[in-house]
Amino acid sequence: MATVFLGLGSNIRREHYIGVGLDALAALFGEPCTSSVYDGDAIGFSGEPFLNLVARIETDLPVGELARQLRQLEYAHGRPENATRNSPRQLDIDILTYDNRVAVVDGVILPRPEILTNAFVLRPLAELAPQRLHPAEGKSYAALWADYDHRAQRLKAVEFSWRGRELPLL
Repeated sequence: MATVFLGLGSNIRREHYIGVGLDALAALFGEPCTSSVYDGDAIGFSGEPFLNLVARIETDLPVGELARQLRQLEYAHGRPENATRNSPRQLDIDILTYDNRVAVVDGVILPRPEILTNAFVLRPLAELAPQRLHPAEGKSYAALWADYDHRAQRLKAVEFSWRGRELPLL
């Protein structure tokens, strides 16, 4: 089984679609371990703020099949098939890491470059797996977050309830 970290985000009916995304992941892989949910500005385009979090799952699916299934989840929940990279979305699910692989596998770049550049990815990853090492950098996510310019992007942990319980709020 591979340990996979996924980034989830939404800026359209945010609470609804984050919950839908978590439900879909739970149905496919069992209940995921999650970070806190964070509110942050849209990056790369002008749009409504996003809710983001990181989820950890275990899977036997190869990278390409996992990416295909995640994309199908996005389409099933309103993502247009012709959506551009930096655009509003109901549900966005990205593979951040797949075990400790460093490669391009079936078009998926591992680890995902945004881990190092976007607070909405690095902060929840550092929360969920602080001592885990970034596969390419060899530094822990906690150390990478400590070195990150926290003023670069607005990010705030927010209360979020899923399946009747509050997700962590750090």
